[in-house]
Amino acid sequence: MSLSKKKKWTYGCIGVLLALFISYLFLPYYARQALVHWMPVIDDLETFHRNVVRHNPQDVWHWKKAEEYNRYRLLPEDSAYLDSLRTVSFLVIRHDSILFESYRDGWNDTLTSNLYSATKTIVGLLTGIALDEGKIHSLDDKVSRYIPIYNKGMQADVTVRDLLTMSGGMAWDESYASLFSVTTHGYYGNDLYELVTGLEVADPPGVRFLYRSGETQLLAFVLEAATGETLSRLAEEKLWKPMQAGQDAYWLLDKKGGDEKAFCCFHTTARDVARFGRLILHKGNWNGKQLISHAYMDEMLRPASYLKDQWGKDSLDYYGLQTWIMRYRGEEIPCMRGMLGQYIYAIPSKDAVVVRLGRKRHDVYEGPFTVDMTRYLDIAMRILEHSCI
Repeated sequence: MSLSKKKKWTYGCIGVLLALFISYLFLPYYARQALVHWMPVIDDLETFHRNVVRHNPQDVWHWKKAEEYNRYRLLPEDSAYLDSLRTVSFLVIRHDSILFESYRDGWNDTLTSNLYSATKTIVGLLTGIALDEGKIHSLDDKVSRYIPIYNKGMQADVTVRDLLTMSGGMAWDESYASLFSVTTHGYYGNDLYELVTGLEVADPPGVRFLYRSGETQLLAFVLEAATGETLSRLAEEKLWKPMQAGQDAYWLLDKKGGDEKAFCCFHTTARDVARFGRLILHKGNWNGKQLISHAYMDEMLRPASYLKDQWGKDSLDYYGLQTWIMRYRGEEIPCMRGMLGQYIYAIPSKDAVVVRLGRKRHDVYEGPFTVDMTRYLDIAMRILEHSCI
């Protein structure tokens, strides 16, 4: 290559890089952050500002280890399956005792994971507490009662119940893969309140279920307006300390001193998140204290069948109040469910809780659920049935 051609090539590269840099500077804040951090990961605690959800070190309730603790040996194909989707934690608990506990991919029982959308169920539980305490007057209250600016067009028709059941009609695109999607904006942005209160309602509320993270975020702002507390403080005082958690948890924020990302980002360990499964199993009761009323828990764990499903064809039979409901072996199993495969199952017939946390989920769906969700239950059932022998 001649000297002149080398110079042209060098100048051309510099020009391209300069153009890219200038373009980057003109991108909105959330898009720049998305390019820096790229796809979400479960160990993103240091990526964002956060609030601490403190436990009480003087009042910790510990899971017992069952007599058969870790005696079960996974089938080779089950172990390979857990590894294939980069599972970091797999727990099976029965009668308040840990039967099986496996940490993989460098994980351990003290590391916290982002629960992603499994966090939504926590917001649902906190809503029940606010309702029980009279801070929220009724689930049929209009959102505008608590957030007066949420009153443009069909916004004015949206109720708290609509948000709980993902039927609020919000114009929200549920995609992390797109750089400019509203979900990417919510996860990487620094203006959550302005984002969700400014979105129009595109579909008539209270008619059809359609999964929209923004509706959980708006629900969190209703909670904060109704109670006068931050979401982190509510979780700490109403759930985390009463459930006698083993260590502090964290809630990621949109900016320093900002708002909790209610639609995703509660960070905790596998053992501590299992407490939510136990709370669900006992219909809101924790060691004799009713943290959430039976009436609310019954509705939370019952499909909102008066709604159409996401395809608009049949009655909704797999989602209650911020909680998924799987049908497995003829049983309805409440489930907390988050991106990348963060799953907490409550299995009433076995008095069991199953936790799977990991870095990847399967992409194939059977109805509203990915196929890995059933596979993890299959593995857990083998463990539970073996322990009964």
